[in-house]
Amino acid sequence: MRKSLLLVLPLAAALAAPAANGQKDDAAKPAAPGRSSAGAQAPAVKEIKEAGLKELLESGKASGRPLLVNFWATWCVPCREEFPDLVKLRGLYDAAKLDFALVSLDDPSDITGPVPAFLGEQRAGHFPSYLLNADDPDAAINLIDPTWRGELPATFVLDRRGKIVYSHKGRIKVSELRDALDAALKD
Repeated sequence: MRKSLLLVLPLAAALAAPAANGQKDDAAKPAAPGRSSAGAQAPAVKEIKEAGLKELLESGKASGRPLLVNFWATWCVPCREEFPDLVKLRGLYDAAKLDFALVSLDDPSDITGPVPAFLGEQRAGHFPSYLLNADDPDAAINLIDPTWRGELPATFVLDRRGKIVYSHKGRIKVSELRDALDAALKD
């Protein structure tokens, strides 16, 4: 996939590259963990298709917990800049009360290299991490939020019923996101 110098890129353009592995089912496929450049164990990243993404977005209904989901890419400068804030934020909330998920929009071929290496460097190995390999990028965008045009980074908070209660396109504002998370936890 061609890497863009733009600060935000529509999801449809990011996903326009053909699937690297030709997998036809919607099951999540774990990547082989490796070493990050910092020497830390790089986390496993699972491939996710549209059906798996839909399940992820509806997971709060089954778990009874709100979900923060962040869409990002290794080549996206604001995504890389906000990552330390996301990691710190995760540490402020009890994992038994709030779910976090990271969804990379990198090229599917990056699932065993740059994506897990970056997550390892950021000490984000404890986050459930996915790489979206959508057959229909427009359908994936609409599945998440029909008002979203696919800009990166993008962060959504879904309440226990799976309804979006917060969305932010571009680098997060930590205090604003904390307020949204606190409100979702009180709901």
